[in-house]
Amino acid sequence: MATASKLIIVESPAKARTISKFLGRSYKVEASQGHVRDMPKSQLGVDTEKDFAIKYITIHGRGKILAKIRKEAKNASRIYLATDPDREGEAISWHLAQTLDIDVNSPCRIEFHEVTQKAVENAIKNPRPINMDKVDAQQARRALDRLIGYKISPLLWAKVKKGLSAGRVQSVATRLVVDREQDIEDFIPEEYWDVTANALLPSARGRKTTFTLRLTTLDGQKAELHNADEAEEARKRVESASFAVYSLKSGERRKLPAPPFTTSSLQQEASRKLNFTTQKTMQVVQQLYEGVDLENEGTVGIVTYIRTDSVRISDEALQAVRAYIPAHFGPEYLPETPNEFKGRSNAQDAHEAIRPTDIARTPDDVKSSLTKEQYQLYRLIYHRFLASQMKPALYDTLGMDVAGDGVGMRFYGEHKRFAGFTSIYEEGTDDEKEAAESTLPQFEEGAPVRIESVECAQHFTQPPSRYTEASLVRTLEEKGIGRPSTYAPTITTILARGYVMRENKRLFPTELGKMINAMMTQYFGPIVDTEFTAGLEEQLDEVEAGDVDWHQVLRDFYPPFVEMLEGAENAIEKVEIKDEPSDVICDKCGARMVYRVGRYGKFLACPNFPECRNTKPILTYIDAPCPKCGGRLLEKTSRKNRKFYGCEHYPECDFVSWEMPVREKCEKCGSYMTLKRSRKGETWYLCSNETCRHRVAVHEDGAEDAE
Repeated sequence: MATASKLIIVESPAKARTISKFLGRSYKVEASQGHVRDMPKSQLGVDTEKDFAIKYITIHGRGKILAKIRKEAKNASRIYLATDPDREGEAISWHLAQTLDIDVNSPCRIEFHEVTQKAVENAIKNPRPINMDKVDAQQARRALDRLIGYKISPLLWAKVKKGLSAGRVQSVATRLVVDREQDIEDFIPEEYWDVTANALLPSARGRKTTFTLRLTTLDGQKAELHNADEAEEARKRVESASFAVYSLKSGERRKLPAPPFTTSSLQQEASRKLNFTTQKTMQVVQQLYEGVDLENEGTVGIVTYIRTDSVRISDEALQAVRAYIPAHFGPEYLPETPNEFKGRSNAQDAHEAIRPTDIARTPDDVKSSLTKEQYQLYRLIYHRFLASQMKPALYDTLGMDVAGDGVGMRFYGEHKRFAGFTSIYEEGTDDEKEAAESTLPQFEEGAPVRIESVECAQHFTQPPSRYTEASLVRTLEEKGIGRPSTYAPTITTILARGYVMRENKRLFPTELGKMINAMMTQYFGPIVDTEFTAGLEEQLDEVEAGDVDWHQVLRDFYPPFVEMLEGAENAIEKVEIKDEPSDVICDKCGARMVYRVGRYGKFLACPNFPECRNTKPILTYIDAPCPKCGGRLLEKTSRKNRKFYGCEHYPECDFVSWEMPVREKCEKCGSYMTLKRSRKGETWYLCSNETCRHRVAVHEDGAEDAE
């Protein structure tokens, strides 16, 4: 008689396939495909009269999955619940235990932080009971979100329009975007001027050193120039002064490596360096975690667990990377003691940082087995982790002050002496304005300095930047709003609801978003208050730690929330959203179409909906002819919200380009050229011919320089 197999239940089919290949025939691995039970969608599901008892039902479509799991469980000699190692995963294990009649206090729960054979086998050797504190924290969060969403959203439907929603985290995220836009609108720019000089320092050997000086002081006071007249007066003084070096200060700057990735920092860096949305980042990294099919290795997870806010790494991983660095880069790149990183004060330290599961598995080793996006993200994770345990980069610095006739000017330069971790990785910034490396000239105190030319430049103080997805995630994390698993779905939701628009990576509030935020701020102030929301997160952490009863969190929250609801229902009047009219006539009923906002941005719709359901995309033409047929080119948006350019005569003409064509032709091969812009603001035309790729720099005045 065949021995009954052991059953392991995970969340995703991909992970199930990966683990099945590790364990052999004595184990069966099934996937729950996420939650199997949840509160009913058709009702509140939280009984506020019975101490917030939660009603759970089998999720629609999960019946067949549960039936299969029950069948396998009946024949299994042992059942292991191996859902993800976080609150949500713990709750799914609890729901499965309830469904399969498993004692939650029995050693039925296993967890692993990487999908590798060793990690899974170690987890099976160390089963534990279900952590009910984690489950209760998830139940409290779920109940809070349900109460807020199901109580406020119908009010918005009744007072504004159907399809709107409010949420504990999404409403705060929307408020941040709206408040930032208001800061920008309220900002009053102030004029200021800089004066710089191209200078020359003769040397005893007859060599001349040229460098740039910046005006710092006039008559012993800080030089603050507010208008053109003051700048011109300062320029004349610089031109007429006799300068000499009076102060030199050489030094060293150390640039430390960044810690390995958390969920938030990975989303931010993937946005900056790979132009990934938060949602795309999580989709791709999930694949890397659950398992990819590698040549000569089989299916294996190549990164550790991906929902984490910890920068800690295991002793085993630390030893491996410290052995790898001197072997592949040289002993001079390995610090004497391991680099240590301090996490955020409210970070949960249950999981490691995101890192490769095997430092010997380089990005180039697995490139042929990965998609382009998987390779890009794995390379980012691998290099960040490797760099985090390397020595700092070292820069020689030089500060020099020159003075003459009451005018003070300054030179500062630095030169990279030792690359350290920057030989493999450098962290990006939202604005990508890294200072250029410069070679340091040689100076002596008392040496005369000759001014060759002086320039005045007008500037204006700048308003705060609009959020990108990356900077919004960082702000949510810094303020303690949400958790690693919530950042991507939160941003996806506010975009889908039409509260926020994304253009050139920047987030803008829509008129609808501003209206809903104003309503929420006036009538549900605490719900959109960052400190209140962060306080709720802290209470959920206390529930998980076993210090607070989850019912008490809801008992404290609900009475004042009911008062807010009653006040809002009585005070808010019906809001009529007026559609913005267009000049386009509906070709089905003859009405003048209006602009509306949908999931993918603005579109044209017939105002006679639902009698007439005609819609049209908004056509945006660019100033360049179709290279194929001479027709006009349209700017379009793909389903993944990426801009591209196509001919107006499609499908008769199938021309399409991800890069924007321009009128200019390549002077070398005659092909059409496309517009390119760098993150540093440089602009050029690039030949579309892959074998030519001639490029021409374009200046602000329209002049061109061939390269």
